Amino acid sequence: MRKLAILGASLLALAAQSAAAQDAAPAPAATETPAAQAPMSASATGSARTAPERRLTGADLFDLAIASDPQISPDGRHIAYVRRQNDIMSDRALSSIWLIDTTTGAETPLAGRSGGAFSPRWSPDGKRLAFASTEGGSAQLWVHWLDGGEAVRLTGLPTSPSSLAWSPDGKSIAYTMLVKDDGPSFGSAPKNKPEGAQWAEPLEVRDLLTYRADGAGYLEPGFEKIFLVPATGGAPRQLTFGPYHDGGPLSWSRDGRTLYFAANRKPDWERDPVESEIYALDVASGGVTALTDRNGPDANPLVSPDGGKIAWVGFDDRMSAYENNQLYVMNRDGSGKRSLTANWDYSVDAVQWSADGKSLYAQYDDHGETYIARIGLDGSVRKVASGLSGGGIDRPYTGGSFTVSDGGAIAFTGGTATRPAEVQLDRGGTSRILTDLNRSLREVKSLGEVRKITTASSHDGKTIEGWLTLPPGYREGQRVPLILEIHGGPFTAYGPHFSTDNQLYAASGYAVLSSNPRGSTSYGAAFAKEIDKAYPGNDYFDLISIVDRAVELGIADPDALFVTGGSGGGVLTSWIVGKTKRFKAAVTQKPVINWTTQALTADGPGFFGPYWLGAEPWEKPELFWSLSPLSLVGNVETPTMVIVGAEDYRTPVSESEQYYTALRLRGVPTALIKIPGASHGGIAARPSQSAAKASAILAWFEKYRKGWTRPAGE
Repeated sequence: MRKLAILGASLLALAAQSAAAQDAAPAPAATETPAAQAPMSASATGSARTAPERRLTGADLFDLAIASDPQISPDGRHIAYVRRQNDIMSDRALSSIWLIDTTTGAETPLAGRSGGAFSPRWSPDGKRLAFASTEGGSAQLWVHWLDGGEAVRLTGLPTSPSSLAWSPDGKSIAYTMLVKDDGPSFGSAPKNKPEGAQWAEPLEVRDLLTYRADGAGYLEPGFEKIFLVPATGGAPRQLTFGPYHDGGPLSWSRDGRTLYFAANRKPDWERDPVESEIYALDVASGGVTALTDRNGPDANPLVSPDGGKIAWVGFDDRMSAYENNQLYVMNRDGSGKRSLTANWDYSVDAVQWSADGKSLYAQYDDHGETYIARIGLDGSVRKVASGLSGGGIDRPYTGGSFTVSDGGAIAFTGGTATRPAEVQLDRGGTSRILTDLNRSLREVKSLGEVRKITTASSHDGKTIEGWLTLPPGYREGQRVPLILEIHGGPFTAYGPHFSTDNQLYAASGYAVLSSNPRGSTSYGAAFAKEIDKAYPGNDYFDLISIVDRAVELGIADPDALFVTGGSGGGVLTSWIVGKTKRFKAAVTQKPVINWTTQALTADGPGFFGPYWLGAEPWEKPELFWSLSPLSLVGNVETPTMVIVGAEDYRTPVSESEQYYTALRLRGVPTALIKIPGASHGGIAARPSQSAAKASAILAWFEKYRKGWTRPAGE
């Protein structure tokens, strides 16, 4: 729940509802060690569709699959996971659930063959698996019996269930679901509509502060509530009520009498997007009791194996642009609250209790890579697994997920810079890969090697890390054009993880530099807070410094530099071309251009102004303008394309349109590309659009490979 990973691929849900010149070069220095020692092997021929092309192409995106949400059974014998496989006929990633035998490695399809399936969750005895599926229409709750091999649909719900949680006795399943209401109504059309007349649609009335959300569109009136349904089927029972969202994940008390959840049930919940408390829900009476009361988010409650303690994550709200999530524990009645990670400078993501209740497993990022640590109740920390990945597929974000069996076996998603996330199993510190979802591509495609590089920032000497994706078959001493590809967020991180964008650029002969400037996560809270109320700012110097390092290493051609990035990376792309004319061309993707309009039109109106800039636009208009890339547009002489999803509500389309229009008025070469139907987070969700977007960026860079000079007299 990193509250500021809002603009990039790692997103905070702000509403409850809710893609060559050659020169000599020295060998890499000791600090520039390969993150992936060699590209994938390639056979003499490719697939029937792409033969004999050995480099990655846009068409290959349809053949990609990625593993997510691995759920290991309590006894460790099986892992259920979600396989997301791109489908060429529907042009979408289809989700199905597969079962792995951890002893033999055998895989069996479980659900999703005739409809999407997701969120697998084991019953306490490990004999049944609950999941959600869209088979036959809308998403419903299903249960699969492993012994009999049968799956039964339990519900006929009007909206999709989420946050599935089995009761300790296995007799019930709790979940959350949107309960719609009528919403406000003011006025009406005349009542004398003639039979057969075709009148306009009724007026749309909005009265919420956040009335639309990226990926969900315009929100339907209603609130997320907690429900309970018998595990063998029957009528669901609503457990919570009231005009606020009661969200998951859900955790049961060991006696099955109480459910724990997180919510902001305060009257000003709309205007405080960070606040939440941990609540205890009496299942029988419906009584709700708050267990926390501090200013800041308290979320993800998790009951200990003996039922005596509750772990959760959160932080003190200091109105800062970034805070590390800390891991807390308290007694089940809310007493004895304490942080286990107050002196540990990493942000805690997902957590799970160990079977003995003496420690917790926690996922965290460190220097662009993702790990699992075991954190004792005494605050001791021991790393137990590494190599997690799965933060996305188009760009090399950190990420992944894990679960732990009663015996301590860890199932997680992990990959490399040249291999998308697979299901892996760690027993006692030894990991093995259980799936090979992209074997056919791995055997015929040669991907670009990825090397880690570091440099000192020209601003203050801070160490800045980055990863260079080289063209397949790169020869030492060869200078190639460089694309600086900047991550979003801005409070996220890149690392040595698989990226279709980077590999497509590399396949066209470019080196691609993915860097973590100040403001990036995984380097401690102080590093991330360097851009608090000052973004964009000194991160500019970090990015230019690491580009200089790529040139110094003899890899990047200093006369063939290009820049692009999405969301927060779009902000910095637009900022860079307003600061320097060094890049031959640029593509800014889904950027923020004007902080005033962003704060008032994006889907986080209670967040952007107060937390990122420390004020509302009318309180400090000069500050909002000084940090807006639009303020520098008068300096831009770099040909700059603008790309945005047509249904982007995180950095709304109007941001991109402002920049495009300003560039046109100034006579700077530009083009505006809207991706039909795409949201901010889903700009690369459809393979054809992801491939087309990368192709458009490459075409723009090729068009201005030799640069552009404003004609005399203009």
